[in-house]
Amino acid sequence: MNFKRWLPRRFNPVFATFLIIAFLTGIAGALQAPTLSLFLTTEVKVRPLWVGLFYTLNAIAGIIVSFLLAKRSDNRGDRRKLILLCCLMAVGNSLLFAFNRDYLTLITAGVLLAAIANTAMPQIFALAREYADSSAREVVMFSSLMRAQLSLAWVIGPPLSFMLALNYGFTTMFLVAAAIFAISVLLVWLILPSVPRAQVEISVDSPPIAPIAAWRDPDVRLLFLASMLMWTCNTMYIIDMPLYITADLGLSDRLAGLLMGTAAGLEIPAMLLAGYYVKRFGKRNMMLLAVAAGVLFYAGLVLFKFKAALMVLQLFNAIFIGIIAGIGMLYFQDLMPGRPGAATTMFTNSISTGVILAGILQGALVEHFGHYAVYWLITLLAMLSLWMCARVREV
Repeated sequence: MNFKRWLPRRFNPVFATFLIIAFLTGIAGALQAPTLSLFLTTEVKVRPLWVGLFYTLNAIAGIIVSFLLAKRSDNRGDRRKLILLCCLMAVGNSLLFAFNRDYLTLITAGVLLAAIANTAMPQIFALAREYADSSAREVVMFSSLMRAQLSLAWVIGPPLSFMLALNYGFTTMFLVAAAIFAISVLLVWLILPSVPRAQVEISVDSPPIAPIAAWRDPDVRLLFLASMLMWTCNTMYIIDMPLYITADLGLSDRLAGLLMGTAAGLEIPAMLLAGYYVKRFGKRNMMLLAVAAGVLFYAGLVLFKFKAALMVLQLFNAIFIGIIAGIGMLYFQDLMPGRPGAATTMFTNSISTGVILAGILQGALVEHFGHYAVYWLITLLAMLSLWMCARVREV
């Protein structure tokens, strides 16, 4: 790889700002997401079913709003202005959660603001890609550095989130998130450039790019269902774990943040190793390894209930998420040659569908059977996902 092509002759404040903004918005998001279920339960005082419903509606709104905004940003308008709008909505959303404890307000205005705010990150990556292309820089290296900022943010964010919420209250935690988003707004406004869109010429002789029903391919269909179940398991764990370890296991609230931060830290080498060994072992075998690690992780949550075991189990969690987050999308693309956009959409839709399903299942299970039932179900779902993955062909 030609590093000189990416590295500027002098310090480039725009490239540095992209990295800083990716880290800051990642930190602000990682402050709010891990403690959301705890916030809704202890501060808003709603039943588990309504906690799950909140996650489900949040996911649905996020899919719709991000699709509409992304479509508009790709066709017309200044992407930098859209990022500013999204970051401002993130500030407003954080302030709303800081001072409001009414569930109806949070699930309407809060969900709408969050849906717009969550569009900021993909738009930042899109603008960074456009700027790197226009500057003739190494795009892959720059994108990797930005993704590393997000991973680092999720190592630091969850423990910090629980520390702020438990020591100083949720209001302080959300105000800190609002301040970080406000700093991001200033950096975007003062430093990030507006990049003109490249005009793509389409020949009249070119055949139209029509969507093909990938769902008819049994391998794609199986991989979609398997991926959906994987992300259902992961989201149910994220929603339920902070409540489970305090309500059922009687462990410290801070342990939840430590577990999430540990898993995020271990995911970084898991992703890198998966990328290094995938050519040797193949995507199918790597996915089977990942889901098998997921089965061991969730079965371990059923069997072990003390701090040391929960910490050790995060290694399996990191292998599970670290591999499927990176290799999963590539597997879809190889199964759908010539259709990288459709393949990526299939992968992201499997995640979104898993989040929606997780919100419904987690709330209903805890409402009727308690937190322990969640981990029995996600163990079974992970085993089903492993069986489905084993039936998908290698490519």
